Amino acid sequence: MKMIADFIDSERVEGQYLIGNVSKGVNSIGSSYFSLELRDASGTIIAKRWDAKPEDDQIFLTGNVISVVGDTNRYRDVLQLKILSAEVVPAEKVDATRFVKAAPISKDELVLRFNEHLAKIRNEDCLKILNYMVEKFGDKLFYYPAAVSIHHEYSSGLLMHSIIMADIAAFLAPLYDVDRDLIVTGCLLHDLGKIIELEGPIVFRFSLEGKLFGHICIMSAEIKKAAELLKIESEVPLVLAHMILSHHGQYEYGSPVLPLTKEALLLSFIDNLDSKMTIVDKALSDVEEGDFSNRIFALDNRSFYKPKI
Repeated sequence: MKMIADFIDSERVEGQYLIGNVSKGVNSIGSSYFSLELRDASGTIIAKRWDAKPEDDQIFLTGNVISVVGDTNRYRDVLQLKILSAEVVPAEKVDATRFVKAAPISKDELVLRFNEHLAKIRNEDCLKILNYMVEKFGDKLFYYPAAVSIHHEYSSGLLMHSIIMADIAAFLAPLYDVDRDLIVTGCLLHDLGKIIELEGPIVFRFSLEGKLFGHICIMSAEIKKAAELLKIESEVPLVLAHMILSHHGQYEYGSPVLPLTKEALLLSFIDNLDSKMTIVDKALSDVEEGDFSNRIFALDNRSFYKPKI
């Protein structure tokens, strides 16, 4: 089975690939089609299933591993796959190692850096809440992705995103007279709700709780629960919960409230910085110097230039 990174233009390919994002549309003559992202550990490719049949609705679902026969082609200078046939691969016949992409920083190094941040926190209530979350979520904290497809969507992506944010926060805190313990704790906690929001052994899809509440509300509730169990009476849980609720920075990005503390505002900026830069890095990873990336929907549909060095 050929890996996606080895695809070339105008060839017939057969293999097993993991479905990421999926959308269904109708063309100008009324026929249904699917536009989807196929993945393996080597990369991703946009695929099309034209003239979709009703039974295809159960095949082309995010998280399914499908056995595909298709033809590659270039559209607007982007390699795509036209799916000729596909069927779902039974879970017991799926080789997970073909599809799980590891974080660019090793899990061991990320765990070490996580523990280093914990060791530097002096606020007892911040430390109590962090230790409670580590015990509650266990190994999931160290291997979960940070998203289904947009950024840090690989094994240990959640940990990597949180660690890099904490690194940035620790550097910026003294420059802006921000409480270092609060901002670092906020960075380490802010996306842990995704451990409940997402589920799946290979690709992660939204759980029922994720669909109904979202990771922001889930994590805010988890902090309140932790404060009650740990009998914390300070403002720390209240302030941390506010940071979680406002960390997307704007109502239209999913935050139910806007940042109203310096720590909350800085957290939203750091989260936005790391996620956006990671999205750009991903888009430029296969681009030659002197060329532009494909358009990035999450960044106003812009193409980014990779300068010659």
